[in-house]
Parts: sequence; structure tokens; C-alpha cells
Amino acid sequence: MAEKVVCVVGPTACGKTKLGVELAKALNGEVVSVDSMQIYRGMTIGTAAPTPEEMDGVPHHMVAVADPEEQWSVARYTRAAAACVEDILARGRRVVLVGGTGLWLDALISGRTFAPGQSGGAIRRELEQRFEREGIQGLWAELEQVDPESAGKLHRADTKRILRALEVYRETGRTISAHNAETAALPRRYDPVKIGLAFQDREDMKALIDQRVDKMVEEGLLEEVQALLRRGLPRTATALQAIGYKEFLGVLDGTVTQDQAIEEVKLRSRQYAKRQLTWLRRDKEIHWIYWEKERDFDRALRLSTEILRAHGLC
Repeated sequence: MAEKVVCVVGPTACGKTKLGVELAKALNGEVVSVDSMQIYRGMTIGTAAPTPEEMDGVPHHMVAVADPEEQWSVARYTRAAAACVEDILARGRRVVLVGGTGLWLDALISGRTFAPGQSGGAIRRELEQRFEREGIQGLWAELEQVDPESAGKLHRADTKRILRALEVYRETGRTISAHNAETAALPRRYDPVKIGLAFQDREDMKALIDQRVDKMVEEGLLEEVQALLRRGLPRTATALQAIGYKEFLGVLDGTVTQDQAIEEVKLRSRQYAKRQLTWLRRDKEIHWIYWEKERDFDRALRLSTEILRAHGLC
């Protein structure tokens, strides 16, 4: 029997951190973050990573575990996060997964392995160089020949996944679609009870996102970006492509004003929240709790407890 885990999901600024802490306290649990940017050290403000005050004594895992110079794949995250989950369960405590990176959450819960392949290795470099010389057409034709199933699912503009599919085939002699079909048939590693937070009116969500961005700026987002650059982090690092950091690089370069950067961060944050909701809404397992004008955490905790009780977790 797969172990049950609690999941708190939703778009940015919806209150996942606070509800996750409250549920962990109620369940004698610990939080495992499922956020692709909160893994980086020195990026607390721009990623809205939980502060010690917000953690309120609840142990949090997978927060500030990587140097910003590193680039973490979903496979690397799931290996590290699964080790945290297993340790928590082994100590007889409840696991509360909290975050808005849907792909990472799905991968962690499913426990599926990823197709082998040395991303960044010699074969990948050869494919990338070929793409730079010839464009995508020849690579696309090769993929259609060796893995027509993957070719039929991918758009020709999806260069990253086309290269990945060819890389897997060249290194293993098997198609990535065959590997995915095999792993999809396996039972899930964990049995999730998913609680989703969202606003009834999207205008309220947008307003709260704008407020959060203003708060980040007040707390020193620009100074956080400057500190990352001072430590030698290259501007091309994945961490600096996160919303907030990339825009404020322009402020430091003098290409945009701070006010322009703030407005761009707000816009991109709202767009990201919309994409998060689109991803999550396809998941029929999520029990949604909708905020009105204000976020009522007492009500959310009460409703969450009822949901968890119905699943035998309280």
C-alpha cells in the first residue's frame, strides 16, 4: 500500500505556505517544498521562500538546498525530495507537500523513473551544434523516423524536447515514448490527498499578486539580485531567469526603470499564476477551497481537516 501524503497546491500568492504549516502542525507533520526556485540559496525574497517566522517551528525540506549556479532537473529534484519524504515517513510523521510546480509534484508522487541520457554530454552537444548549423528540420525528420510517437506529440518549435528524445534514443537504443509508457503503467509511489487554494474572483488573485510584488521590492528584491551578482553568479544562470530576478537585472543595466521592472514582474507573475491554474485544473483529484475577497485561513483549515478526515488522515 502506498503511503498517504498531503498536498497543498495552487497558484502563486494563494497562501500555500501558511496552510501547509497549519496542516503540518495539526498532523504532526513536516513540509517538503515543491517549488523549482525555492530550492536555491540566497533567493528568499524573490521566490517567496518561507522565512523562519513563517515556518513557525515546522521542519521544512527542499528549501535553499542548491547553489544558484546549479541547474536542477525534475529527475534530480524527485530523487532528493523522495529521500526527504522517506525519512519523514520512517520517523512516523506525516508528509505535507507544498508548492506550485505541478510537473515536479506529479513526478514525485508517481515515482516514475526518467529515461536515461547524459543531458549536457557529448551527444547532446552534437545535437545542439547540428541544430545551430541546420535548424530543426533535419532533427525533426530523424525523430519522425526513430520515434514517430514522440514526433507526433511534439511541436516543431519544442526544440528542447526534440533534442531530449533524440538524445535518449541515441544513448540507449530505446525511444523515450517506450520508456514513458512502461513507467506510466507502474503504481504510484505515494497516495496523495490534494487540497487546492484559489480565488473565486481572479481579479482578487491579481490584486494580491501585485501586493506581493510590492512587498518583495520593499523587502529588498533589488539588493538580493545585486548580492547574487556580487558572488559571481552569471547572468545566464537558470536561477536568474526566475520571475523578478530577470526583470531587475534590467534595472541594474539601466535598460529599464525600477517602476517599469515592477510592472513587468507583476504582469509575468499574473501570467504564471494563470498557467499554474491551467495545469492544476486538469487534476480531478484536487479538493478546491476558494477564497473570497480575503483569505480566511481558519475556514481553510477547517475544510481541509474535513477533507483529510474523510481520507483517514485525521
